[in-house]
Amino acid sequence: MLDLLRGNAVKALSKTLLDGTPRQDLRAALYLRVSTGRQAENDLSIPDQRRQATEFCKARGWEVAIEFVDAGLSGTDEKRAELQRLLDLATNGDSPFDVVVVHSFSRFARDHFALEMFVRKLRKHGIRLISITQDLGDDPMSVMVRQVFALFDEYQSKENAKHVLRAMKENARQGFWNGAARKPRNAWLSTPWKPK
Repeated sequence: MLDLLRGNAVKALSKTLLDGTPRQDLRAALYLRVSTGRQAENDLSIPDQRRQATEFCKARGWEVAIEFVDAGLSGTDEKRAELQRLLDLATNGDSPFDVVVVHSFSRFARDHFALEMFVRKLRKHGIRLISITQDLGDDPMSVMVRQVFALFDEYQSKENAKHVLRAMKENARQGFWNGAARKPRNAWLSTPWKPK
C-alpha cells in the first residue's frame, strides 16, 4: 500500500515542474456545472464555462481529453452523475486525464468539506483540481485560501437559499403561484377519492 501511495506521489510530482507549476503536456478534464434548470435551458453559462476552460487549457498547451457536464444540479449535492463519473475515472487506476479544470471551485462543490474531500481524493491519485478564476498553487497558503473560498461559496449558497425561500413564502402569502404549472381549476373533480 505504501508503495502505491509513493507511486501516486511520484506520478503527481512528475506532472509538475520544480516550481510546482503544471507541465505543458497534460491531459485535462473539464467539469462544467450550472445550478438551476433555467440556467441549463437558456444554455448560456455552460458554453461560456467551456469556452473559457478550453482557452485556459490551450494557452498552457494542455489537451482537453474529456468533458463532464452537470446541468441544473446543485453544487451542494455530491450525488451528481457526471461528478461521480469523473471521480470514478480519476480513481480507477488509469485516469484519462491529469488535471481537472473548473471555472471556479464553486462549480465543483459548494460544500467546503466535500470540496476538500474531492481535492484530496484526486490528489491521492495524482490529479490536480485547477480553477481558471481562482488560480492557486499547492503550497500551504494556497490550500488555506482555497478552503476560505469554499467556506464563502457554501455560505453564499445557504444565504441564496434563505432569500429564495423567503421570497417564495411572500409570493404564496400574496396569493401568487410558486413552482410548476398549475392544474386546471377543477382537476380535483376528475380525480377519484380513495380512502387510506
